[in-house]
Amino acid sequence: MNYIQYSAVKIIVSGHVQGVGYRYFIARFAEGLGINGYAKNLFTGEVEITAEGRREFLDALIEKASQGPRGAQVKSCKVEWLDFKKKYDKFEIL
Repeated sequence: MNYIQYSAVKIIVSGHVQGVGYRYFIARFAEGLGINGYAKNLFTGEVEITAEGRREFLDALIEKASQGPRGAQVKSCKVEWLDFKKKYDKFEIL
């Protein structure tokens, strides 16, 4: 039996990820896959991504987040899987 699994994830991205278009890069990718949630800068210099959607699309988002746009230097992505609660109806940059 083949079924679609939905999930949610929180990703904390560290490195040179602010001031390089990182959040916009992630938002474009997420919107293209129908992923909802947000990306925001943290005062620590990191970027937080919280996203909900199809599990395989979230896996692709994590992969994309670990690469980042040209100009970014991603050191690490801390990934925390969450329960899917359908909290978001679009992907936003906060």
